[in-house]
Amino acid sequence: MQAARLRLGSLARQLTPNRGKASPVITADSATPSPLPAAARGRIFLYLGVLIMLVEFGNPTGWLIQLPISFFLKNKLHLSAHQLADFLLVSAIPLYGSFLFGFVRDVWNPFGMRDRGFLVLFGAICAAVYTVFAFIPPSRVTMLIAVLMLTCAFRFAYAAQNGMTSALAQQNMMSGQISAIWNVFSFVPVLAANLAGGVLSDALEGQNAAFAARIIFLAGAALMAATAVYGLWKPRAVFDHLHAEGGPRAHPWQDMKRLFRHKPVYPALLIWSLWQFSPGSATPLQYYLQNTLHASDAQWGQWNAIYLGSFIPMFLLYGLLCRRYALGRLLFWGAVVAVPQMVPLLLVHNVTGALIAAAPIGLMGGLCSAAYTDLLIRSCPKGLQGSVLMMSWGLYWVSTRFGDVLGTRLYDHYGNFTVCVIAITVVYALIVPLLRLVPKGLVATADGGMAG
Repeated sequence: MQAARLRLGSLARQLTPNRGKASPVITADSATPSPLPAAARGRIFLYLGVLIMLVEFGNPTGWLIQLPISFFLKNKLHLSAHQLADFLLVSAIPLYGSFLFGFVRDVWNPFGMRDRGFLVLFGAICAAVYTVFAFIPPSRVTMLIAVLMLTCAFRFAYAAQNGMTSALAQQNMMSGQISAIWNVFSFVPVLAANLAGGVLSDALEGQNAAFAARIIFLAGAALMAATAVYGLWKPRAVFDHLHAEGGPRAHPWQDMKRLFRHKPVYPALLIWSLWQFSPGSATPLQYYLQNTLHASDAQWGQWNAIYLGSFIPMFLLYGLLCRRYALGRLLFWGAVVAVPQMVPLLLVHNVTGALIAAAPIGLMGGLCSAAYTDLLIRSCPKGLQGSVLMMSWGLYWVSTRFGDVLGTRLYDHYGNFTVCVIAITVVYALIVPLLRLVPKGLVATADGGMAG
């Protein structure tokens, strides 16, 4: 028990901005945190699950909206592959600066409602923008303006969801369980949207361009309007366990300095970036499966569905393991298991083999994905959770795009996918020694603050 208290104290010092004092990490108006009973945790998980799915489905850069838009630009407006790639590159500009949206979330309190205020305000703005552009004649320029405006407004709502989720995790000592829930409910919309987005696109094939664009944008408007309405709800079962942090707000510049002086953030973001970099797992993999193994478009979609779906059982397993074992142990074994994640693709010679291999490939990546999210949550300084989590999403987009560029060049230069598997394996192997940079006190406990 004494060892558990020492480790909990060490974790508190990592999470608090006050140097030299082991003050409580979590709130200005609460005592030391304690684990919640199962019923209370269940209500929080349900509330967050619904919120996460609403936000993910309404995301203008998510699969449900972006996939039909991509098909619309290609099939209705007849953009070439190069023009479509340029459209996606420019429309993603707000994503690269995601940190700024998170920082605004941390220092601004719209309507005195904190995160709920962001959901209400920017959910409504997104719904309005979606609706307006549903009735504007579609062109490449109007579509680009719409996606840019939507992405900017949406990132504020997304920052609120990220900040609220991580604050609930920190304050109630359940970062691992919320990491598992967060990943599960984030992956479910991705799986559903891969199907629904394609079905919606197929259904719109026979319609004229204006009607097709209208359906896409009105679907987004309905989802973001639902998000805004959801933000009005304040269930006591959830918000009685979410407390204001830090007392009177410091000047934003002081918050900025506090964030960048918070050393635990850096190894967490570096590990996260390497995990997302994965050179060759996007465009080269698609070309390998379709050009070399002769997979159809439908089989490429099936591969992604099996791969992504196989993460979910491991997320659920992580939700159980994180209450028994310290995060440090789960980080290490999750990273080790993930190193050879793509190696099974070297053992297949046809599409059927690739579809079978997608399951173990997904399973090998699930545990570390949940552990890396857990680490990000624990590394957030008090009151600046939105900044750190949104910074991680900005790095996600930068890492995935540059990783795809490097992987594509390797694939084109060497003419086979083996070199991409080697590159991915090397990058993942680099994560294992980097775990030593993570402060030991930050990962010495399991969920609930007990040594594991």
